[in-house]
Amino acid sequence: MILKRLREDIATAFRRDPAARSVPEVLLCYPGLHAIWLHRIAHWLWRHHLKLLARFLSYVTRALTGVDIHPGARIGRRFFIDHGAGVVIGETAELGDDVLLYQGVVLGGTSPEKTKRHPTVGNHVVVGAGAILLGPIEVGDDARIGAGSVVIRPVPAATTVVGVPARTVGESANTADMLRHADLPDPLNAVILRLVRKQEQLEQEIEELRGVRSSSESRQTGADPAGGWPS
Repeated sequence: MILKRLREDIATAFRRDPAARSVPEVLLCYPGLHAIWLHRIAHWLWRHHLKLLARFLSYVTRALTGVDIHPGARIGRRFFIDHGAGVVIGETAELGDDVLLYQGVVLGGTSPEKTKRHPTVGNHVVVGAGAILLGPIEVGDDARIGAGSVVIRPVPAATTVVGVPARTVGESANTADMLRHADLPDPLNAVILRLVRKQEQLEQEIEELRGVRSSSESRQTGADPAGGWPS
């Protein structure tokens, strides 16, 4: 069973990362894999009430890999962290199968109470670099979260969200493994463009009203609109 899971994790690394060249390279040089392997041990210790030992192992894991996963977090199969540095996953976080996280992702809590306070992430979810998910929100299956986004509200299944705070910008195909950041729209830029177009429209209407007023005043005084005097 353990050997099967190791093979599955290695195959996931090859599928997720085009830079993977050989099995020895993946075994020796992928801190994201090392972090999840050590987390499984720490999580087993946590569930068997060896909490201090579990926390110490997670501490050692963070020192070795740069990935901070609380031993209480529940993580599904074929989980992959690309690059790994700076990833933080809180105690009550839950992740489904086939989840992909890039570097700098934070699944954080917002409450000091000992309750469910971290995100629940569905299956086949991709979270871009530097994204922050806060609180006991739910992220639906096949969702995509753009790099640098701050997610504080639930994310429906098969949707893409970007921005601060994150907003839905479209649907995501459930067959896509990667998050194509270059194709993501910028919701803030879209708002600015709408405001600019509205301003231009208002300025044009103001100029038209000024022209109408000028013509009306000219007729009332008998002056030529072109600047001459009446004959």
